[in-house]
Amino acid sequence: MPIGIFFALAAYSIYSCGDAVIKSFGSSLSVFEIGFFIGAFSLLPALFAKPKGERWREAFRLRHPFLVHLRSFSGVASAMLVTYAFVTIAFAETYSLVFLMPVFITLFSVILLKERVGVTRWLLLLVGFAGVLLVVRPGFRELGLGHLAAVLCPVFGAITTTVLRVIAGKEKRVTLILLPAIYVLVVNAILMIPAFVVPTLGQFLLLAVSGSFIGMGHILLIAATRNAPASQVAPVQYVQIVWAIGIGAAFFSEVPDVLAFLGLTLVVVSGLVNIFLDGARARIASRFAEYRARKGSTNPPVSEVRGPQV
Repeated sequence: MPIGIFFALAAYSIYSCGDAVIKSFGSSLSVFEIGFFIGAFSLLPALFAKPKGERWREAFRLRHPFLVHLRSFSGVASAMLVTYAFVTIAFAETYSLVFLMPVFITLFSVILLKERVGVTRWLLLLVGFAGVLLVVRPGFRELGLGHLAAVLCPVFGAITTTVLRVIAGKEKRVTLILLPAIYVLVVNAILMIPAFVVPTLGQFLLLAVSGSFIGMGHILLIAATRNAPASQVAPVQYVQIVWAIGIGAAFFSEVPDVLAFLGLTLVVVSGLVNIFLDGARARIASRFAEYRARKGSTNPPVSEVRGPQV
């Protein structure tokens, strides 16, 4: 197994374990209090991932202030919503709804970034959406605020991803690490005050474990993308659905029925095919770029032949 894939598998598995700890709190602590402590502890491992050549004090030198703050706000909103979903609805249901994010990313890329999306991509997104409907089955069962939160989570997550695509190459990485963390801590700190409950020692340790897991997941995911193409790393995220089914059944008595399993399968298959198609397109574009570079020069250096990163 390539080391990058191993890092990705470890990252998404650790994310799932951290999410499971969040779910275990139920209503014993407010969503904002959970978010505050998780955010604080997840920041600790991230402090060791500071990019070389950048300084933390440079994080506030923004080139695109509005977009940076929009990305930070949408990030904290997404985190709050998914936390509420974890503690109120089934684990696998939360993940199936969160995996609607590619649908919203595609919509935003078409509307805001003016990108063209082919018929195949739309069909795959529809298949994934149909899978989500089989899992949740609106109209055939009672839905709660947790389901609404799980749907809104990928909306804000897609905003975060879309904005990040615009500013990633223009802002310092310390900015993209520190500003969202500050938003998480400040917003949750303010909102948790009215219903604040001092965590017990056991709860505090669980918050530390969950936050550390999520922070470690960030570091491992960065390592994965540095050691393997994105087209190989992205499919690994669907291991989270496997974890959700296993953890939900083992610890929370949540066993999906046949229709739910079918829906989860559609979500995974459509997502994987979508990712592999993207990888194939990128490889073709890379080969074409290399061909054009060679055609334009009798003996171009390899380092000058650069196709899309995959």
